[in-house]
Amino acid sequence: MGNPPEDSLEKHLARFSAHLPPGDLWVFGYGSLMWSPDFRYAERHAAHLYGYHRSLCIYSHRLRGTPEKPGLVLGLCPGGSCWGVAFRIAGSRVRPTLKELWDREMVNHVYEPRMLMVRFGRRAAPALTFIADHRHPQFAGDLSVARTARLVAQGCGVRGQNVDYLANTVAHMDELGLPEGHLHRVLARTRKLCKQA
Repeated sequence: MGNPPEDSLEKHLARFSAHLPPGDLWVFGYGSLMWSPDFRYAERHAAHLYGYHRSLCIYSHRLRGTPEKPGLVLGLCPGGSCWGVAFRIAGSRVRPTLKELWDREMVNHVYEPRMLMVRFGRRAAPALTFIADHRHPQFAGDLSVARTARLVAQGCGVRGQNVDYLANTVAHMDELGLPEGHLHRVLARTRKLCKQA
Protein backbone atom coordinates (compact mmCIF):
# COMPACT_ATOMS: atom_id res chain seq x y z
CA MET A 1 0.00 0.00 0.00
CA GLY A 2 1.51 3.33 -1.05
CA ASN A 3 1.51 6.46 1.02
CA PRO A 4 -1.75 8.40 0.79
CA PRO A 5 -1.44 11.92 -0.67
CA GLU A 6 -1.00 14.75 1.82
CA ASP A 7 -4.49 16.15 1.15
CA SER A 8 -5.89 12.71 2.02
CA LEU A 9 -4.20 12.94 5.41
CA GLU A 10 -5.57 16.45 5.89
CA LYS A 11 -9.10 15.35 4.99
CA HIS A 12 -8.86 12.35 7.31
CA LEU A 13 -7.67 14.62 10.14
CA ALA A 14 -10.44 17.12 9.43
CA ARG A 15 -13.09 14.38 9.63
CA PHE A 16 -11.67 13.07 12.90
CA SER A 17 -11.29 16.54 14.43
CA ALA A 18 -14.89 17.43 13.62
CA HIS A 19 -16.07 14.96 16.27
CA LEU A 20 -13.73 16.13 19.04
CA PRO A 21 -15.15 18.21 21.90
CA PRO A 22 -13.65 21.69 22.28
CA GLY A 23 -10.92 22.36 24.81
CA ASP A 24 -7.97 20.27 25.98
CA LEU A 25 -7.13 16.88 24.50
CA TRP A 26 -5.56 13.83 26.14
CA VAL A 27 -3.23 11.62 24.06
CA PHE A 28 -2.30 8.08 25.15
CA GLY A 29 1.21 6.91 24.25
CA TYR A 30 2.29 3.28 24.57
CA GLY A 31 5.42 3.14 22.37
CA SER A 32 7.76 5.87 21.19
CA LEU A 33 5.23 8.55 22.11
CA MET A 34 6.00 7.72 25.76
CA TRP A 35 9.66 8.66 25.53
CA SER A 36 9.74 10.88 22.44
CA PRO A 37 6.40 12.68 22.11
CA ASP A 38 7.81 15.58 20.03
CA PHE A 39 4.92 17.83 21.03
CA ARG A 40 4.28 20.26 23.86
CA TYR A 41 2.03 19.08 26.67
CA ALA A 42 0.62 20.56 29.87
CA GLU A 43 0.47 17.36 31.96
CA ARG A 44 1.93 13.86 31.80
CA HIS A 45 0.83 10.81 33.83
CA ALA A 46 1.29 7.05 33.81
CA ALA A 47 -2.06 5.78 32.54
CA HIS A 48 -3.90 2.48 32.10
CA LEU A 49 -6.03 1.47 29.12
CA TYR A 50 -8.41 -1.49 29.39
CA GLY A 51 -9.48 -3.63 26.45
CA TYR A 52 -6.24 -3.50 24.41
CA HIS A 53 -2.70 -4.81 24.80
CA ARG A 54 0.63 -3.60 23.42
CA SER A 55 2.19 -5.77 20.70
CA LEU A 56 5.07 -5.59 18.22
CA CYS A 57 2.58 -6.27 15.46
CA ILE A 58 3.24 -3.72 12.69
CA TYR A 59 5.87 -4.08 9.96
CA SER A 60 7.90 -0.86 9.75
CA HIS A 61 8.91 0.04 6.19
CA ARG A 62 10.03 3.60 6.91
CA LEU A 63 10.81 4.66 10.49
CA ARG A 64 12.47 1.47 11.79
CA GLY A 65 12.92 -0.63 8.66
CA THR A 66 12.54 -0.77 4.88
CA PRO A 67 10.21 -2.73 2.58
CA GLU A 68 13.15 -5.07 1.83
CA LYS A 69 14.14 -5.45 5.50
CA PRO A 70 11.15 -4.52 7.63
CA GLY A 71 11.38 -3.90 11.33
CA LEU A 72 8.53 -4.05 13.83
CA VAL A 73 6.82 -1.29 15.79
CA LEU A 74 4.16 -1.37 18.45
CA GLY A 75 0.43 -1.32 17.99
CA LEU A 76 -2.55 -1.95 20.23
CA CYS A 77 -4.56 -5.12 19.67
CA PRO A 78 -7.91 -6.11 21.26
CA GLY A 79 -7.86 -7.89 24.61
CA GLY A 80 -6.16 -7.38 27.94
CA SER A 81 -4.90 -4.00 29.06
CA CYS A 82 -1.95 -1.69 28.59
CA TRP A 83 0.03 0.77 30.69
CA GLY A 84 1.38 3.86 28.99
CA VAL A 85 1.52 7.62 29.35
CA ALA A 86 -1.33 10.12 29.04
CA PHE A 87 -0.44 13.64 27.88
CA ARG A 88 -2.79 16.60 28.23
CA ILE A 89 -2.61 19.00 25.32
CA ALA A 90 -3.83 22.53 26.04
CA GLY A 91 -6.78 23.61 23.91
CA SER A 92 -4.71 26.24 22.07
CA ARG A 93 -2.22 23.53 21.03
CA VAL A 94 -4.66 20.82 19.97
CA ARG A 95 -4.85 21.68 16.27
CA PRO A 96 -1.07 21.89 15.58
CA THR A 97 -0.44 18.84 17.78
CA LEU A 98 -2.96 16.75 15.85
CA LYS A 99 -1.28 17.77 12.58
CA GLU A 100 2.09 16.64 14.00
CA LEU A 101 0.60 13.35 15.18
CA TRP A 102 -1.07 12.65 11.83
CA ASP A 103 2.18 13.34 9.98
CA ARG A 104 3.96 10.93 12.32
CA GLU A 105 1.45 8.14 12.91
CA MET A 106 -0.97 8.18 9.99
CA VAL A 107 1.23 8.37 6.88
CA ASN A 108 0.45 4.76 5.87
CA HIS A 109 -2.93 4.57 7.66
CA VAL A 110 -1.70 1.50 9.55
CA TYR A 111 -3.34 2.87 12.69
CA GLU A 112 -6.93 3.75 13.49
CA PRO A 113 -7.23 6.83 15.72
CA ARG A 114 -9.86 6.39 18.44
CA MET A 115 -10.94 8.15 21.58
CA LEU A 116 -10.72 5.59 24.39
CA MET A 117 -11.06 5.94 28.14
CA VAL A 118 -7.77 5.83 30.08
CA ARG A 119 -7.29 5.95 33.85
CA PHE A 120 -4.54 7.74 35.77
CA GLY A 121 -4.58 8.01 39.53
CA ARG A 122 -8.22 8.53 40.57
CA ARG A 123 -9.10 10.20 37.30
CA ALA A 124 -10.30 8.92 33.94
CA ALA A 125 -10.57 10.71 30.60
CA PRO A 126 -11.09 9.91 26.93
CA ALA A 127 -7.75 10.01 25.12
CA LEU A 128 -6.66 9.90 21.50
CA THR A 129 -5.20 6.44 20.99
CA PHE A 130 -3.74 4.81 17.87
CA ILE A 131 -4.99 1.23 17.40
CA ALA A 132 -3.40 -1.24 14.96
CA ASP A 133 -5.53 -1.81 11.85
CA HIS A 134 -5.56 -5.61 11.48
CA ARG A 135 -6.78 -5.26 7.86
CA HIS A 136 -3.69 -3.31 6.78
CA PRO A 137 -0.96 -5.12 4.75
CA GLN A 138 1.64 -4.00 7.29
CA PHE A 139 -0.18 -5.68 10.17
CA ALA A 140 2.07 -8.58 11.23
CA GLY A 141 -0.22 -10.09 13.84
CA ASP A 142 0.90 -12.31 16.70
CA LEU A 143 4.48 -13.46 16.01
CA SER A 144 6.71 -15.78 18.03
CA VAL A 145 9.47 -14.30 20.19
CA ALA A 146 12.07 -15.75 17.77
CA ARG A 147 10.46 -14.24 14.66
CA THR A 148 9.87 -10.91 16.40
CA ALA A 149 13.51 -10.73 17.51
CA ARG A 150 14.80 -11.48 14.00
CA LEU A 151 12.74 -8.65 12.51
CA VAL A 152 13.74 -6.18 15.23
CA ALA A 153 17.41 -7.15 14.86
CA GLN A 154 17.41 -6.43 11.11
CA GLY A 155 15.28 -3.27 11.19
CA CYS A 156 16.81 0.14 10.49
CA GLY A 157 14.91 3.13 9.08
CA VAL A 158 14.85 6.90 8.98
CA ARG A 159 14.49 7.11 12.79
CA GLY A 160 17.30 4.64 13.45
CA GLN A 161 17.80 1.07 14.61
CA ASN A 162 14.72 -0.95 15.51
CA VAL A 163 16.51 -2.44 18.54
CA ASP A 164 16.95 1.09 19.97
CA TYR A 165 13.21 1.70 19.61
CA LEU A 166 12.49 -1.47 21.58
CA ALA A 167 15.19 -0.77 24.18
CA ASN A 168 13.85 2.75 24.80
CA THR A 169 10.33 1.42 25.23
CA VAL A 170 11.46 -1.27 27.67
CA ALA A 171 13.58 1.22 29.62
CA HIS A 172 10.69 3.65 29.90
CA MET A 173 8.32 0.95 31.14
CA ASP A 174 10.94 -0.05 33.72
CA GLU A 175 11.30 3.59 34.83
CA LEU A 176 7.54 3.76 35.35
CA GLY A 177 7.81 0.65 37.53
CA LEU A 178 5.79 -1.33 34.99
CA PRO A 179 8.20 -3.85 33.43
CA GLU A 180 6.77 -5.96 30.62
CA GLY A 181 8.16 -9.48 30.56
CA HIS A 182 7.40 -10.26 26.91
CA LEU A 183 9.23 -7.18 25.64
CA HIS A 184 12.19 -7.98 27.90
CA ARG A 185 12.38 -11.47 26.37
CA VAL A 186 12.24 -10.09 22.83
CA LEU A 187 14.91 -7.50 23.62
CA ALA A 188 17.26 -10.06 25.16
CA ARG A 189 16.93 -12.32 22.11
CA THR A 190 17.34 -9.37 19.73
CA ARG A 191 20.55 -8.23 21.43
CA LYS A 192 21.93 -11.76 21.18
CA LEU A 193 21.22 -11.80 17.43
CA CYS A 194 22.82 -8.37 16.99
CA LYS A 195 26.00 -9.60 18.70
CA GLN A 196 26.12 -12.62 16.39
CA ALA A 197 25.71 -10.52 13.24
